[in-house]
Amino acid sequence: MLTLAKSPGQMAPTAIKPISASADLNKLVYFDREAGRLLVSKDHFFNATVRSYTERVKGECAKGGLPPPVVQQVAMDVIAKMHHDNSHADEFVAQASEMQKAAKTVFKKAVERRASDIHIRVFNKGGTKVFFRIHNDLHLVQEDTATWGHLMCSAIYTSMCDVADATFDVNNRQDARISERDKLPPGLDGIRVATTPQVDGNVMVLRLLYNDADKSTDICALGYEPQQKAQVDSMKRRPTGINIISGPTGSGKSTTLQRTLLSIHSECNGQKHIITVEDPPEYPMPGIVQTPVANAETEEDRSNAFQAAIKATMRLDPNIIMIGEMRDTPSVQLAVRAAMTGHQVWSTVHANNAFAIIDRMVDLGVSLNIMADPSIVTGMICQRLLKVLCPHCKKPLREVIDNFSHEDQMRVMGSIDVASAQVHVAGTDCEHCSGSGVAGRTVVAEVVVPDHKLMDLIRKGDRQLAIDYWRSTGGSSMLEQAIIKINRGLVDPFRAEEEVGPLNLLPEPALGREVASHES
Repeated sequence: MLTLAKSPGQMAPTAIKPISASADLNKLVYFDREAGRLLVSKDHFFNATVRSYTERVKGECAKGGLPPPVVQQVAMDVIAKMHHDNSHADEFVAQASEMQKAAKTVFKKAVERRASDIHIRVFNKGGTKVFFRIHNDLHLVQEDTATWGHLMCSAIYTSMCDVADATFDVNNRQDARISERDKLPPGLDGIRVATTPQVDGNVMVLRLLYNDADKSTDICALGYEPQQKAQVDSMKRRPTGINIISGPTGSGKSTTLQRTLLSIHSECNGQKHIITVEDPPEYPMPGIVQTPVANAETEEDRSNAFQAAIKATMRLDPNIIMIGEMRDTPSVQLAVRAAMTGHQVWSTVHANNAFAIIDRMVDLGVSLNIMADPSIVTGMICQRLLKVLCPHCKKPLREVIDNFSHEDQMRVMGSIDVASAQVHVAGTDCEHCSGSGVAGRTVVAEVVVPDHKLMDLIRKGDRQLAIDYWRSTGGSSMLEQAIIKINRGLVDPFRAEEEVGPLNLLPEPALGREVASHES
């Protein structure tokens, strides 16, 4: 039996009993329980039988803890169509309830395997496949019929999402969010939902947002080196300026931001007003004001809502502003303006490396002179995630080196110590890691704290000399950071190449004499 959704602050309703009506009366009334409305023939609104039925419906709603239905006067043909279209409503309700249970089971299994995403791919002619993304790899975990997939996606979107459009439309791209506690397994704070049509069906991708607020705020636990943490700490001490984190989707940018902001909040004992603008908020940050951007139907509406949220935030007397993503020219310009008018700003952008952040920002409409000003741009970070080797099955590379091609051996020999007992590769057939050879992921990052000398080289277009100068002052690329972790035995060299590129592309040591020559 269908139960209407409860409104905020309302007690949980109970299912209401069926309200019988004769065939003749059904021509004059239709009770739409799901929408909470009662359709009544406009020509029979004052009919005694109709009025009596209306009062019975209101009474049953009150007994079930539900608000009274909205009574709407309509033509009789509208009522007839509603009865025809919903003749199997109870069957659909039962199906939706069962699909919600099935969805919760899928969510629970995904959390148990620490999946980052769930992919539901529905093929009208080929059935449904459910994948879990675990340590950045997709694993097929379930197959079913196309009908099951359509019902599953519809139930998730229409019955479980609390921030969504009114209906699920397989022919359009839609975004939504699940955040109600009773719809989530333990360990999750929410699920971000995105859908899109495909040639023969539709795809739903669910990003699982884990509750990691109780973990350390130390970014070294994510994989940052101590000297990099010291550089991030210097960014945190600057009262104004923008700090930008880049990296591909799923590279851990949001987690780095969360821990950084929580560490600022803790270190200042809550004396700084920190506000975020997120679409939508992903991870809870106790003590920090997190403002969501309202769900919008189009990209233009979404952009306008995001801009309005940033402008509103700047009027709320913040010390620190975090903008979840600089997605277009207006949001980029607002973020930079905030950094130029007395605020410390943190945000993210998609760029391939730390120095490419400047190119990306210029491409989005910020002048090079502003981007090359170290008093405005106070920090640039780029990061990726590498798979950490399972300690139970990893094998020393020197013992299995012959399993790799001559080309692979020659490519890595120039960058790592193949003969070292420390260098390991992934094992197989391990019960601890389900044969994946992976026990988690770790960050490799580039951290740039600009100074006038570096930015002067950038402004003059001497990119390579700027990078050489940065490296001469202790900077290191993601590739160099990966090699450090490989030589420690934490990361498989061949799997690391999937994220940071071939190891033989390691640059030569920074040539300080070239920088010095340029300066002279």
